[in-house]
Amino acid sequence: MSASKSVSAFPRSLSRRALLGLGAVSLAAGCSRSFDFEPLELDNISTGTVRPRISVDKAVTSPDVMYASFTDEGFVLPEIPYQKLEPRWRRQIVVDPTGEAPGTIVVRLQERFLYLVQPGGEAIRYGVGIGRDGFLWSGRANIQYGRKWPTWTPPREMIARKPELVKYAGGQPGGLDNPLGARALYIYKDNQDTGYRVHGSPEWWTIGQAMSSGCVRMINQDVIDLYSRVSGKSPIVVS
Repeated sequence: MSASKSVSAFPRSLSRRALLGLGAVSLAAGCSRSFDFEPLELDNISTGTVRPRISVDKAVTSPDVMYASFTDEGFVLPEIPYQKLEPRWRRQIVVDPTGEAPGTIVVRLQERFLYLVQPGGEAIRYGVGIGRDGFLWSGRANIQYGRKWPTWTPPREMIARKPELVKYAGGQPGGLDNPLGARALYIYKDNQDTGYRVHGSPEWWTIGQAMSSGCVRMINQDVIDLYSRVSGKSPIVVS
């Protein structure tokens, strides 16, 4: 799977206290949205046997940077009004609660979180929206492949429930109003398409809610970040 470039921006310095923080890494509120800053100048003094619980990742930074507007594959993603989202739904680095191997995607349906397990006992956590009752899927599977700005084709059952979708029976091209958003990861079990996806969504306000037809929805900026980190046929656990 080809990776897209994550968007990041940094001030020129960051205090040791910030590096040793227990929560997600956050930068000063006055951080500019320009993406032309010089590389971050980190303090390389050894901390001996003391290891920070949470590492520093250049793509997990302040929300005004992570959820800023930017152009991707010719589409201009709108800025996400992150202040209207509960802070827990924003992208952040946490101590891994899953016990799965690094590289595994773990979706906790009740928590409404997706974890990408990292080496060293950490995980990147994203808020997600999930399917409503009767449309949920769970199990162990793999991400067979991914697509940038994918075409969405509603299944026949959905068209039967919503006849107005018949116009997309041949597929809705990728775009800002496409239900699959900026990226889609296709879930296969035993080499068979489950019909379920991890995908972006233009409806950022649905994150944390159960209202889809079973797929796992993410903020477009977050699914682009996740897509850039996933390689090969990554394992996925939905529970």
